[in-house]
Amino acid sequence: MNIRSLTRGDGVVIGAAVLLFIASFFDLYSIDGIPDSYDLPSLWGSGPVVLGVVLAGIIGAALIVLTRTRPQPLKVVGLDLGQFGVAFAVFAAWSALGNVFDPAGGADNAGNGSSGPDAGTGLILAFIATLILAAAAVATPLVPALQAPLIAAPQPAAPQPYGAQPPAGYGYPGAPQASFGGQPQPGGPQQPYAGQPGQPQAQQPQAPQPQGQAPQPAGDFSPFWFAVPVARPLFAEDGSPTPIAELAPGTWYLAVEQRGPNLIAQTQDGRRGVLQDTSGIQRG
Repeated sequence: MNIRSLTRGDGVVIGAAVLLFIASFFDLYSIDGIPDSYDLPSLWGSGPVVLGVVLAGIIGAALIVLTRTRPQPLKVVGLDLGQFGVAFAVFAAWSALGNVFDPAGGADNAGNGSSGPDAGTGLILAFIATLILAAAAVATPLVPALQAPLIAAPQPAAPQPYGAQPPAGYGYPGAPQASFGGQPQPGGPQQPYAGQPGQPQAQQPQAPQPQGQAPQPAGDFSPFWFAVPVARPLFAEDGSPTPIAELAPGTWYLAVEQRGPNLIAQTQDGRRGVLQDTSGIQRG
């Protein structure tokens, strides 16, 4: 689970689900002229409202967020749970709208047709929350502003040319490294020992290559660290349409080759693949 893959739209979904949960503890009805001491039921006192509004909205939000944080889509019997989450969110907003128009559930149509109670504070807040939830769930894949990462990727300390120093591992390009003597060395160039009588020249450690990295391609391209602004799929080099991994925001990856507009990227476990969408990437 990678929370850095959450977008601003997902943040709106989470906030709407929290508002819906809070609204469920407020009054279901609003009746004029009753004494203040009269205890009106909350949303939890109505089965249709609990199942069709409260739980449907919260379950929909949970499915949307859970699917977003997974490297691969969650599926049950071949059905995408993220799409189920969007459907639950829309259904919850629709159910909330019906309960706002008829909070008594048809009981006010019996007998002399009295007007019955009005929608209470909790029901109105629940409708607003589910409306925001459904709108964010539907609009996030369509609105670029909602696709921006909820948690921004960390900035590197300073751009470092590839090979200038040992990489500190995925996620920390340019961090200080320890020398063979156990003392940490600064990120800048190493100072060689001056020639002194009886003291051998110290040999500087070579920058280790990440596992699975191909030799540096010819031409003007030099491998570099980069981070993606939003989660993006990494495809196999043989042209297969099925992604082999997903690059998540907040993690640094190594670009080892450029093929036209695409980059050949290497993941934390040494897998290589083609990043087809390179727009907005941040170089380390």
